[in-house]
Amino acid sequence: QVQLAESGGGLVQAGGSLRLSCAASGSIDNIHRMGWYRQAPGKQRELVATITSDGTTDYADSVRGRFTMSRQNAKNTVYLQMNSLKPEDTAVFYCNAMVETRYGGSFLYWGQGTQVTVSS
Repeated sequence: QVQLAESGGGLVQAGGSLRLSCAASGSIDNIHRMGWYRQAPGKQRELVATITSDGTTDYADSVRGRFTMSRQNAKNTVYLQMNSLKPEDTAVFYCNAMVETRYGGSFLYWGQGTQVTVSS
């Protein structure tokens, strides 16, 4: 029904920046909320940031002030601008979305993940 396509991951030195993108496509009526999560090696998946349909954002304490999430509703796309990256940010970043489909009902979808590696 709905697919989330993530991109923008890569290798960057500490202090550098990356911008992640997540584009939702498929049988979408509207998207209520989208989020970014990350999972570091040997760690559990954790919330990074969320954004609602009205643009309200929320961030994990560990990234607040460094990461910025934004949304382009017309394109069903969200971005995560990551600045001042630290080695501890290294993780697979996953996009998710709470989507109301064209066929009715709301469902949570996950992207496949994109690797972010921050070197010392």
